[in-house]
Amino acid sequence: MGLFSFLETVGTKLFGRAEDKSAALQKHIQQLNLPGSDKIHVSVDGDKVTISGDGVSQEVKEKILVAAGNVDGIKTVDDQVITSDTREIRTYSVKPGDNLSKISKEVYGDANQYHKIFKANKPMLTSPDKIYPGQVLRIPD
Repeated sequence: MGLFSFLETVGTKLFGRAEDKSAALQKHIQQLNLPGSDKIHVSVDGDKVTISGDGVSQEVKEKILVAAGNVDGIKTVDDQVITSDTREIRTYSVKPGDNLSKISKEVYGDANQYHKIFKANKPMLTSPDKIYPGQVLRIPD
C-alpha cells in the first residue's frame, strides 16, 4: 500500500467536463477484464485517485494501479487494496526514446526480456511498440 506518482498530463483521455470521474475510471478498469477487478472501488478527488478493496491477486492489483495512474488528469494513486502478497510494486517511467527492449536491457541486463514487460502490462499495452514518454509500466521480477 502507498502513494504512487504519475505525470498528470499524459495517458488515456478518459474524462469529460461534466462526467463523474470516479465512475468513468471504475468503468475503464472494468473494461480491462482483469479477474477480480469488480472487487475494487475507485474514488477520484481532483488529480488523486484512491483504489480500495480486496480479493484480487498482487498482479491484478498492480495492473489496476498502473491503469488508473496512466489516465490523463491523474497525478497520484493511493493504493488501499489489500492482498495477501506484500511485495512492493516495481515500476518504470518511460522516457523519450525508450522502447521495451531498451527498458528491458536497463532493468534486466538483457534486451530480449522485453516480452516480460509487455506481458506484465497487458491489457493496457496492445503492442510492444505503443508506449509513450511519461507512461508508467509494471516491471515483473
